Amino acid sequence: MQRFLPAALLFAVSAFAAGPEEKAVLHVVQRFFDVLASRDAEAGRQLLTDGGQFTIIAIDKGKVTTRVRSFAEFLSTIANGKEKLLERMWTPKVEIHGSIASVWTPYDFHRDGKFSHCGVDGFHLVKLETGWKIAGAIYTVEREGCKSPLPPPAH
Repeated sequence: MQRFLPAALLFAVSAFAAGPEEKAVLHVVQRFFDVLASRDAEAGRQLLTDGGQFTIIAIDKGKVTTRVRSFAEFLSTIANGKEKLLERMWTPKVEIHGSIASVWTPYDFHRDGKFSHCGVDGFHLVKLETGWKIAGAIYTVEREGCKSPLPPPAH
């Protein structure tokens, strides 16, 4: 639990300046990161809309590759994986218009306690009767030039 403290503090600072809807949207994104860490596919299913997808933009030595992954594929990978995952965001920007929202945030990502990559996440959310859910996301995977303001995670 201690390893989540720095990200939780930054989340709390960002959420402090936000209104109730912005806080609710950020809460869903943070819960998504918690799903990664816990590998709880059922909890993940509660956060994601049916039929959604991730678009991954990998940048490696100047070469850009793009891949699309369905939410269903993601949930299967989460449920069956063994590595400890940790994704942390800072300075998220939230935009809301009625029942749609977006969150744009830099992040860093760790596997089994070791730095893997950083990048930018762009989450798209929709407000349904059951609350905010992630409808889609796009993110970069960058292994060079990463400058996280967060301390290394505790093991």
